[in-house]
Amino acid sequence: MDWDDTGSRTRATDGGEGAEERLVGAAADGEEQAVEAALRPKSLGEFVGQERVREQLDLVLKAALARGATADHVLLSGAPGLGKTTLSMIIAAEMGAPIRITSGPAIQHAGDLAAILSSLQEGEVLFLDEIHRMSRPAEEMLYMAMEDFRVDVIVGKGPGATAIPLELPPFTLVGATTRAGLLPPPLRDRFGFTAHMEFYAPAELERVVHRSAQLLDVAIDTAGAAEIAGRSRGTPRIANRLLRRVRDYAQVKADGAITEEIAATALAVYEVDGRGLDRLDRAVLHALLKLFGGGPVGLSTLAVAVGEERETVEEVAEPFLVREGLLARTPRGRVATPAAWAHLGLVPPQAGAPGSGQQGLFGA
Repeated sequence: MDWDDTGSRTRATDGGEGAEERLVGAAADGEEQAVEAALRPKSLGEFVGQERVREQLDLVLKAALARGATADHVLLSGAPGLGKTTLSMIIAAEMGAPIRITSGPAIQHAGDLAAILSSLQEGEVLFLDEIHRMSRPAEEMLYMAMEDFRVDVIVGKGPGATAIPLELPPFTLVGATTRAGLLPPPLRDRFGFTAHMEFYAPAELERVVHRSAQLLDVAIDTAGAAEIAGRSRGTPRIANRLLRRVRDYAQVKADGAITEEIAATALAVYEVDGRGLDRLDRAVLHALLKLFGGGPVGLSTLAVAVGEERETVEEVAEPFLVREGLLARTPRGRVATPAAWAHLGLVPPQAGAPGSGQQGLFGA
């Protein structure tokens, strides 16, 4: 891995260049976030999926309300598009408190954080998205703010600098991160409740699709919802995006109602196959299978064959392929699994045969 290319790796992971253009990408731009706002559930009862997280969070919030206190600080981790922002808004709604929304990249100096904290109202919820990307000085200021509801504002520079203590009203910090491992232990330990968001089961995504279709005033049958859910990579954001694209197709090419046939045909137009793979995913698999006989092959070589940057292949395409059991990362390089051959309708070569690329991988 090239750890010196942190900027490119972060953009790819968080849905930056390359990921934004994908229909099955988990990132959302400003326009899509505005559309999502209309589809978001407003309470824990409306929130679909994440049963254990919902149950635990419900206990935390109800206990805080019973005590007449602010809720403990909450850390939500998980892949993009699983509902972390939605849950933060639900926390504020359940507590009957206003919410302030910002993000880690927007806080580059301790003064930026101090300005936000000093303007909070008592009981307010501060949602800090991508908290792992906050600057270190601001991070260290947050320690005291979370624990003691106090910050020290430094006035002046050098030997004449003085620290002015600033008392803060009790508030609830909700942090969201896609990379919990990047958070320093002192920050993680200050969260009273930590929840990891899991990918959704197809049945849960069907409920998401039905609910969104009702809000969008789109007619959809059970089979049509199942077809969309099965191609949504376990992610509600992708399910809602595919629903809107299928809705467009149904309105233009059919009578506006979404059936299984309409959904399958529409998503074929957008190059999303039955397992949720798009053009980039299939290009990686085609190169691995047809050009390199299933591997092993190095990441850089594979990226050149696909015509993409190595960061795009590694951080945008590979995670889903690995999770689906279509590709394996080994010390010798990337290797296709039998499921990859079956998905593309290809027959794997015999081990050791010319062009198989697998001689000696699992034996002599």
